Amino acid sequence: MKKLFMPALLVAALFAVSPASAQKKVTPGSEKAASQSYALQPQLSTLGWVGKKVTGQHNGNVQFKDGTVLVRGSQIVGGTFVVDMNSLKVEDIKEQEYNGKLVGHLRSEDFFSIDKNPTSTFKITSVTPLKGDTNGNNATVAGDLTIKGITQKITFPAKVGVKGGVASASGTATIDRTKFDIKYGSKSFFESIGDKAIMDEFTMSFNVIAKK
Repeated sequence: MKKLFMPALLVAALFAVSPASAQKKVTPGSEKAASQSYALQPQLSTLGWVGKKVTGQHNGNVQFKDGTVLVRGSQIVGGTFVVDMNSLKVEDIKEQEYNGKLVGHLRSEDFFSIDKNPTSTFKITSVTPLKGDTNGNNATVAGDLTIKGITQKITFPAKVGVKGGVASASGTATIDRTKFDIKYGSKSFFESIGDKAIMDEFTMSFNVIAKK
């Protein structure tokens, strides 16, 4: 009888342990806070471009179509942005006919092939604190940029912040157009082009505003 009593007592003790007490204890603050999605405000955000060539440069802008910024606590941790390539404009040429010709060329297969690729996108993959930047940037942003259906990883410094239900980011990204199959006028591919060469890199200056 004593032999049967001890195993029975052990089984009773095991079943007396509640499921809750058997679970791993979670220390408050050990889990990451959930991210909140802030809506991009296209009417308050700007995206400008500058392209250089041997004999000068051109500049203009494009507009954001939509996007979201992911915020955790008081920090930007992610985001996705869609650019309306059909909104592309040239600002430095005032003569209407020449302006129209350049816009048409930028829209063509030589450059952004906009009829086939009406949008470009950028998805943030990481935001890393940055200290000591002379331009006031406080973060290094990394992400996936898609132009003409081709996706490449890029990184750039930026000034980012969250305050009063508004997330903001500003800075300048340098992009190598040849990585997106935009090779027109590139010395890297056409060595004998001389003073008609267009630089491989162009810059995009952005000011992004998103609201909770």
